[in-house]
Amino acid sequence: MNIHEYQGKSLFRGAGLPVVAGVHCTSVEQALSAYDDLASKIVAVKSQIHAGGRGKGILYDPETGAEVMQGGVKIAFNRDDVETYATNLLGNKLVTKQTGEVGKIVNNLYIESGCAIAHEYYLAILVDREEKMPLIMASTEGGMDIEEVAESTPEAIHKIHVDINVGVTDAQASGLASSLGLDGAASDSFVTMVQGLFSFFAEKDCAMVEINPLVRTDDDEMVLLDAKVSFDENALFRHPDIVELRDLSEEEATEIRAKEAGLSYVKLDGDIGCLVNGAGLAMATMDVIKLYGGEPANFLDVGGGADEQQVETAFSIIMEDPNVKGILVNIFGGIMRCDIIARGVIAATESLGLEDPLVVRLVGTNFEEGRAILAASDLNIHTAETLAEGAEKIVSLIGGGQ
Repeated sequence: MNIHEYQGKSLFRGAGLPVVAGVHCTSVEQALSAYDDLASKIVAVKSQIHAGGRGKGILYDPETGAEVMQGGVKIAFNRDDVETYATNLLGNKLVTKQTGEVGKIVNNLYIESGCAIAHEYYLAILVDREEKMPLIMASTEGGMDIEEVAESTPEAIHKIHVDINVGVTDAQASGLASSLGLDGAASDSFVTMVQGLFSFFAEKDCAMVEINPLVRTDDDEMVLLDAKVSFDENALFRHPDIVELRDLSEEEATEIRAKEAGLSYVKLDGDIGCLVNGAGLAMATMDVIKLYGGEPANFLDVGGGADEQQVETAFSIIMEDPNVKGILVNIFGGIMRCDIIARGVIAATESLGLEDPLVVRLVGTNFEEGRAILAASDLNIHTAETLAEGAEKIVSLIGGGQ
């Protein structure tokens, strides 16, 4: 689960972490009042969307498609600048590397006091799944895309793994500060900050905390000038206060609907819908579709105990994507019975009036009954015995492939 920068800054402030003053706004009038209240001659006017690369993004009018302004984060030197930038940002579509061409409408702003920046750094805490430990990454190349830094100057990225039961030790924090060229008061400030930020990461069950930039001020204080925070959804039951921060307008409507139905759905850019049971099977299905020259339109996992209604809901969600030209159902029956899936497929095909090509592969519990049910129907449903056969067949049916 992701949250906005202004929400992350509020959580940081509550945890005693160093941030500058800022105000969340949803209108130009609020932005102007925020400028007056902050009493800072220079402020940053920041668009708030769930995507990175805002500073290098481009604003477009959502109705005409005309370019409005370059940059989703602007520095305002006076009240008139705040009005201009707030007007250009709110209600317009911000397109960044992470949003893709579809972009995101800017409905929220964060007006933040100016900061005397001596240097910008990059800092992130995430989970290293291979090592099964939290990982802290830091670089002197703040303000840049970390992917570019990793590719061009990998030696500029410093990493340490942290024992979740111990936290960041003084030696680890001091060593990381030294790697960044920090000493004296700046090093002391960094040590306090990184230990506090890791405690926040662990206590809030974060999946990632990214600060870009982390800045050293002219008086050698380290300040979190960004807050990209995501949380482990499996641990949200422990944090009802965090759940309340969820901005559903920033999430795909179909993903929300899928979640409410107990399904896992992620929209992709292809034209072959995928309905499977199990995350690993979903990944394998998408890989094999690509192997045969197709492009998956989604990741949709109905889980191990879906009923006919959930299968029908899954189909309807897939069909809401106008890019879908065909659907591949790949079910391995364990707890889930293939005959139930077959009936759900037929019910969904009939009730939704599915006309796109449909290929179904069933193996496992009651797979023979499931295949018999599909064969007895007079619907245009194609069956396959193997994943490779199913993928090749659906790619061929929609006229794709190499």
